Amino acid sequence: MYLLLQNRLVAHVRAFLKQKYNIELANIVVEQPPKIELGEFALPVSFELARTLRKAPRKIAEEIVAEISLPEGFAKFEVAGAGYINARLDRTKAARLMTGNPHLLTAADMGHRAAAGAGASRGKVLVEHTSINPNKAAHIGHLRNSILGDTLVRLLRAAGYAVDVQNYIDNTGVQVADVVVGFERIAQKSRAEIESLIAGAEGRFDYYCWDLYAKVSQWYEQDKANLQARRDTLHLLEMGGNETAEIAQMISMAVLRRHLETMQRLDIEYDFLPQESDILHLHFWARAFELLKQAGVLYFEEEGKNKGCWVMTRLRTVKGESSEGPDEDAKVIVRSNGTVGYVGKDIAYHMWKFGLLGLDFGYRKFYQYSDGRAVWISCDPKDSEPGAPHFGSVGAIYNVIDARQSDPQETVKQAILLMGHEAEAARYTHFSYEMVALTPRCAMELGYAVSEEDQQRSYIEVSGRKGFGVKADDLLDKLIEAAKSEVDSRHPELSEPELREITTQIAIGALRYFMLKFTKQSVIAFDFREALSFEGETGPYVQYAVVRATNIFRKGGIAPEDALKIDIPTGAFEGNDDLWALWLAAGQTAKVIEQCIATTEPAALTKHAFQLAQQFNNFYHKHHILTEEDAGRKALLLATAAVVRRELMATMAVMGIPAPAVM
Repeated sequence: MYLLLQNRLVAHVRAFLKQKYNIELANIVVEQPPKIELGEFALPVSFELARTLRKAPRKIAEEIVAEISLPEGFAKFEVAGAGYINARLDRTKAARLMTGNPHLLTAADMGHRAAAGAGASRGKVLVEHTSINPNKAAHIGHLRNSILGDTLVRLLRAAGYAVDVQNYIDNTGVQVADVVVGFERIAQKSRAEIESLIAGAEGRFDYYCWDLYAKVSQWYEQDKANLQARRDTLHLLEMGGNETAEIAQMISMAVLRRHLETMQRLDIEYDFLPQESDILHLHFWARAFELLKQAGVLYFEEEGKNKGCWVMTRLRTVKGESSEGPDEDAKVIVRSNGTVGYVGKDIAYHMWKFGLLGLDFGYRKFYQYSDGRAVWISCDPKDSEPGAPHFGSVGAIYNVIDARQSDPQETVKQAILLMGHEAEAARYTHFSYEMVALTPRCAMELGYAVSEEDQQRSYIEVSGRKGFGVKADDLLDKLIEAAKSEVDSRHPELSEPELREITTQIAIGALRYFMLKFTKQSVIAFDFREALSFEGETGPYVQYAVVRATNIFRKGGIAPEDALKIDIPTGAFEGNDDLWALWLAAGQTAKVIEQCIATTEPAALTKHAFQLAQQFNNFYHKHHILTEEDAGRKALLLATAAVVRRELMATMAVMGIPAPAVM
């Protein structure tokens, strides 16, 4: 509601400024007054016009307020302060919009809704997230990536975008090579024995690989000469067509299946799994290499430390920097031994994403979700399944990759820009974020030995190479177990399946909310007790508000949908600012979603959910809804609960947080 009326207001003011002053403003800023009694919108437009019109901002504001008509749904314009224009809504009409009265939508509103995605697509975008090296079990750090990425997907879809969700599989990289070395040199397992392990002969295969990977790291540290095994294995993986490469593929695909199962527990799903091996073997890189050379983006360095390498042209923006001699800071894309680095393969992949490569993958089904939807994986086009969908060739891309990869991400973007694809480079977004650590208390609860010195730290970093960290499934299991003891004490009547379902929903809500509530650039120190608390800024707190609202309708024998059929009487909110403030807060979901997309910062959505839940809880304690004797007021209070419940559930759905039946 709020965004719809804001768009209506902006269009009305823009048209007035054109008619009155012959001025067209591309962007009209709209703020919200600090107090509800001052109105619902505040426009500082007069300050922007002051220099052009050579008048004081307040004088301009007075002129505008004296002459501008009221857009539909607005009650009054007022001048405030040094020149703000405050706009007051007709609260009754605005509330009727929120209860779903379509007759109150204007033709312009319908246009805004279409642009925002209600019934029409805003274009196709691609979100790449998760992208875990398929060499061991997923851990807590991977969960932050996946939850951020999945929430971004949900935000974009809620706003009307068609979204391709991709999970890049680096099946030829160092990490996969290391676990292959572990099987061959340390565990000394044959191919048949590895197949037996994959089948579950010694427990979960991804957990086995987790321990083995840590042992390989220790083996390298014992004797640096052992690193030659990594180099030899990497070479075999990149070449392909040999037994080592086949074993590596068998291992990585088995681990990948476990990753998909882990993420499915959190309702995180994917559309397509592009494999790095296919970028090499399908000649994506070879094509990209030629195009980069033709465009002058790459050149062969004949002197200096990068002699014999293909390096990327760099925009020398540092004042006074000489262009004479070799550019020692140029990014090496192809090493002197002829092997392409990670960034080169990534450039080829991103050219494919934008439809700039002229080549395509083949597609075959790899995994199936419970609703029958398939996850597709790349393959040779000659092996592609009939009727397979096509991915890529999108209008914009978002890469959810941690902040440590900022430099490679910028290199890829610069390569696309230097090739002349300015529009594509402008629609390339690196959605970066910081790491996840553990509080010392959390580490000890997980059974790790924590020194007295580390116990004084605010957080302890995890390390997959050292085997110190929290496996994603273990974390979720522990959260479920902790939630179970709480719910079981409150609801002993629940059956075991009911208890399991509800505690799983609470655990998912706790984990997803915790990972989202911190801004992307904050280091997270995960703590079980903080995440699972039913009080404060947590997932369970928001879920509990929905349970409370649902209980109102259950006890009253009323469907929430029926409560929204109320014909709100004129003046229902007069002198009732607190009640109106709750409706206004509930009406801002669409605006917050757009804000999260524009800033690529989902933390704003958790803040919206928490504040709305907090306001609802205050409302719940203040009003005795079901015992209210005035029928009209009771209907209004029930409609209030229904609106807030609906908006909270919609917000939770975008965050991937389920709504339990009881808590």
